Amino acid sequence: MSVVKEFREFIARGNVIDLAVGVIIGAAFNSIVKSLVDQVIMPPIGLLTGGLDFAKLEWVLRPDNPATEKIEKVSIQYGAFINTVIQFFIVAVVVFLLVKLVNEIRRKDAEEPAPAAPPAPTPEEKLLTEIRDLLATKS
Repeated sequence: MSVVKEFREFIARGNVIDLAVGVIIGAAFNSIVKSLVDQVIMPPIGLLTGGLDFAKLEWVLRPDNPATEKIEKVSIQYGAFINTVIQFFIVAVVVFLLVKLVNEIRRKDAEEPAPAAPPAPTPEEKLLTEIRDLLATKS
């Protein structure tokens, strides 16, 4: 089997296509969550904390030297980390809710009774079936 044919079969599998769609939707969802955290959730939190912008919180290890044009500042940006942690929790909650919804649907499907067996044939139907079978064996 040629490599091209094998690759084509690999790509055509449903799992690979589903994974690709999931990654693309996940990337788009990441943008939505980032916007939600940065532009909706953090401003009110900053307002409650006296105008504090978490994204700009940092520990400066070495400040810029104003005498040089070169950027020499070294800092630990823990505010950006706080924003990222909040984004993670939002994504985790959404994924949890999606999994919970899917599990509920699966439980409901499992609880539904199996379709009832067809009713037993009446005595007339049994007699007609026997006659049909006898005629089939004679011919």
